[in-house]
Amino acid sequence: MIGVISYLVFFTTVASILAIAVLGLNLQWGNTGLFNGGVVAFFGAGAYGTLILGGTAQDGQLGGFALPYLLALLGGMAVAGIMAWIVGVLTLRLRHDYLAISTFGIAVAFENLMRNAQWLGGGAQGIRGFERPLRAALGDGFTYNILFLLCVLGLLFLTYRFLETLVASPFGRQLRAIREDETAARSLGKNPDHIRLTAFITGSVIMGLAGGLYATFYAFISPQDILPTLTFQIWAMLIVGGAGNNKGAMLGAFLIWAAWTASGWALSRFAPVEAQLYTGSIQYILIGLIIVGMLLWRPQGLLPERLVVSQSGKRPE
Repeated sequence: MIGVISYLVFFTTVASILAIAVLGLNLQWGNTGLFNGGVVAFFGAGAYGTLILGGTAQDGQLGGFALPYLLALLGGMAVAGIMAWIVGVLTLRLRHDYLAISTFGIAVAFENLMRNAQWLGGGAQGIRGFERPLRAALGDGFTYNILFLLCVLGLLFLTYRFLETLVASPFGRQLRAIREDETAARSLGKNPDHIRLTAFITGSVIMGLAGGLYATFYAFISPQDILPTLTFQIWAMLIVGGAGNNKGAMLGAFLIWAAWTASGWALSRFAPVEAQLYTGSIQYILIGLIIVGMLLWRPQGLLPERLVVSQSGKRPE
């Protein structure tokens, strides 16, 4: 029984962390129409930034600042935000497919940089030896994992409330106006470039928060954790849950993570030994089939976007 509970704690923790990243993507794509194909780059920036700033010194490697955990986590988010600002300034004038291709290239470049720059992120071995916050006081067992899960759930709720408030604000209406008709928004005196950049940076900072929590949970990060596949997983979560709906984004994160873990367990238990060698590839095919199936069956997702309608029956401007 304890083993089942421990696994549920692990499952919920990882799903909640990924849900935070999906909320960041939902702000960019669901609310603003920005096709970010490099989600994993900003996720990884937050992860590496947190461990570099909060970790102990490693021979021949950047880091050893040993900042208090909250400062390290905020620093990781800032790293993701700065990278998003640089990428946004260079790419946000592109549209649709071109933006997706350019941001995907950023993700591939980031992963290759971390894999080859030994001095920066430990190279292929990654960053190890990170002291999880309050580990000395709480130990590293079941109690610690429960408390960490509660903290992650609290941050997930705060992120959700922040985005709900943001989307309901005048700024949120500007995001949707730019998404639907940029020319009309510009004719009303809005600055689409500035608004898109703000949304892109905000969403990327949220992805950086998710990356920092992910690296903290495992006390380790390596290039293997920031492969482009993670970008497609997070996109699948948003597509299944429903772009433009924050509740749908969280629901999709839990459903896709459940499908991913369940398929891995089923393949390892029931598939022939020869097929088990290709478990990862089969799971990737599964994610692709889920995305295609949802786009054909229910392209708006399980929980579609709900637009607020004024009392007069007209959509707000």
